[in-house]
Amino acid sequence: MSAIENIEAYIEEEFQWFHRHPELSYEEVETTKRIRASLERAGIRILKLPLSTGIVAEVGEGEPVVALRADIDALPIEEQTDLPYRSENEGRMHACGHDFHTASVLGAALLLKKREMELKGRVRLFFQPAEEAPGGAKVLMEAGALRDVQAIFGLHASPLLTVGTVGISEGAVTAAVDRFVFRFIGKGTHAAHPQRGIDPIPLAAGFIQAVQTVVARNLHPFSAGLVSVTHVAAGNTWNVIPEEALVEGTTRSMDGEERALIRKRVCALAEGLAQAHGAEVVTDWYEGPPATANDVFWTSFSKRVAEACDLQVVSAPKSLGGEDFAFYQENVPGCFVLVGTGLSAAIHNPSFRVDPAALAPTAHYLAELVQSALKKVGNEICS
Repeated sequence: MSAIENIEAYIEEEFQWFHRHPELSYEEVETTKRIRASLERAGIRILKLPLSTGIVAEVGEGEPVVALRADIDALPIEEQTDLPYRSENEGRMHACGHDFHTASVLGAALLLKKREMELKGRVRLFFQPAEEAPGGAKVLMEAGALRDVQAIFGLHASPLLTVGTVGISEGAVTAAVDRFVFRFIGKGTHAAHPQRGIDPIPLAAGFIQAVQTVVARNLHPFSAGLVSVTHVAAGNTWNVIPEEALVEGTTRSMDGEERALIRKRVCALAEGLAQAHGAEVVTDWYEGPPATANDVFWTSFSKRVAEACDLQVVSAPKSLGGEDFAFYQENVPGCFVLVGTGLSAAIHNPSFRVDPAALAPTAHYLAELVQSALKKVGNEICS
């Protein structure tokens, strides 16, 4: 039996602790200890999985199994709020709401434990590290956390929605994320004698300008996608044409075919320009998470449960930000819900903040959602 009597007050206290003590991806040691202590105090079963940080737990017995995920890592940002519980870890901040996610799912776990005898199966609780890396979802999957799971649910704080509102839409809500690094290799020479070398700087500049046409002239005008160049480096002094110019950035897309097309066109453009300049290009392309893919049935189901919990349901504001919850959705159907945490500065901004008033209704909603999902999956199996 749980020793935690006032769950709502408790999770607000835990939320404030998480906010004060943010830890970066794969460094969430104290956060993991804090979560473990709460789960053990409540008598919630913790699975023995090979994880350095993060934790997976279960409430209930038997089959089926549904999962509920929170991410626990913070960002390398110096907080700029006046909150009485502002970050105490210099240069680190929960600027993406993961402290809110963790506290809300912890609250749902405590509520589920109180009604454990009513559960028609098991709820598996993911407190996932390294969403911001990204890659923490893959770590949990490789450890076996997704085994036997038949549906999965996740949440994200939204500063675009008021408290008491949830954004739920089928299909992609967040984007596929890719990173590229192009090294344009020319031939160095004295700046006074450009004809004796191959200057990679105008080549890189031409690429930076031309790459913006990839989305504008290859995707349907109503499609969502982008190419952003975010890092450029070349040379180290004023009178030398350098050997190399580096261009780094990211592509975003909401559709698998468009994702592949963007990559193809960006790489072809870099190679073609390099050839035209008599230079070479070395390409490194890093695939991040795919776009989220909210299942049609579980999206509708999540909306109905939210309405039954007296939450206002609106269409989810779509974002070209990435979310590694999408890795789970490649294997298991489910729904990723945006939860209104009060109008605020954007996520990943040093002034971002969450209204703690959103904690209790979110915890109750998540508990009801997964309990109802267990019943639905169980009925489908028996029918």
